[in-house]
This record gives sequence, structure tokens and C-alpha cells, in this order.
Amino acid sequence: MKIVLVGYMGSGKSSIGKKLAEVLRLPFKDIDSEIEKAERISVSKIFSQKGEVYFRKVENKVLKQLLKNSNSFVLATGGGTPCYSDAMEIIGNQEDTVSVYLKNPINTLVSRLFSEKVDRPLIAHLSSEIELEDFIRKHLFERAFYYNQADMIIDVGSESVAKTVEKIILKLF
Repeated sequence: MKIVLVGYMGSGKSSIGKKLAEVLRLPFKDIDSEIEKAERISVSKIFSQKGEVYFRKVENKVLKQLLKNSNSFVLATGGGTPCYSDAMEIIGNQEDTVSVYLKNPINTLVSRLFSEKVDRPLIAHLSSEIELEDFIRKHLFERAFYYNQADMIIDVGSESVAKTVEKIILKLF
């Protein structure tokens, strides 16, 4: 089984994905790391040197390659991965794949992301928490259509990683 975690940046896809993979004894994969391996350049440099459109094309190609793999794994996608091209359709059409939307309240995302914004190309330019909150609200409105196509929706909020992993496992089996 392939478990694909989707959700907004800062929703916990990587930390929850690592723990879920550990508990299920599956390999953990992060799409950004896979893109960096394929391109031999960091995601932030891809954004700054080649732009978001180029990044999204590479991201979609890497996603397709990963899902063709017959091995089981847990995959943390990027916040925009499911929203571009045919990504959710591809994820949804894989027989051995389950998609999980990690849904977080906006205030949780703002508090997590403001301190990390330097490392996140899409929000690095925002200077206040109010600007970040407005940006997230707009983005979530645009992306909710895609995120809500996931096979399961897990409300995360302020729960621990372990509690969220437990919720996912209970819904999977």
C-alpha cells in the first residue's frame, strides 16, 4: 500500500509521515527530497532560478514516477502537489494507494509557518502574521477542492503526531 499525505504547508505531512511510516514499517518518502535528487538542486533554487511553473512540472513528473513504483511507502507531498495538473486524479486512480488530507485550522498553520517562512519560497516575502493569515486563507480556499478529494480527511489541530498517526491507522484498517 502507498499512503499519500496531502495538505497545506505546515500541516504536518513530513513529521506525521515519518512516524506513520515507522509504525507501519514502511519507507518514508518526501516529494521535495525526491525532486532535489532528480534535479540535483534545492527546491528553493529551483523556484528562484527556474520558477514555480517549472517546479510544478517536475513535481508532477516525480509524483507519477513514485506512484508507478510497486513498493509500499508513505509519501509526504508538497502543499501544492495535489493542485496542479492531474495529480489528484493520478493519486485517486492508483488501486494500491490511499490519500490522506491532513486538515489544520488556519491559526495553527499561521503559528507554525511564520517562524519557518524564510525556508518556504511561497511565503518568504510576507512580513507579518496578518499577511500570512490572509495568504493562507486565500490559498486554502483555492486548494480545498483538491485536498477534499482525498480518500480520508484527518482533522489535526493541536493533536500530537502520535495521536494523528493513531487516527490514520484506525481509519486505514
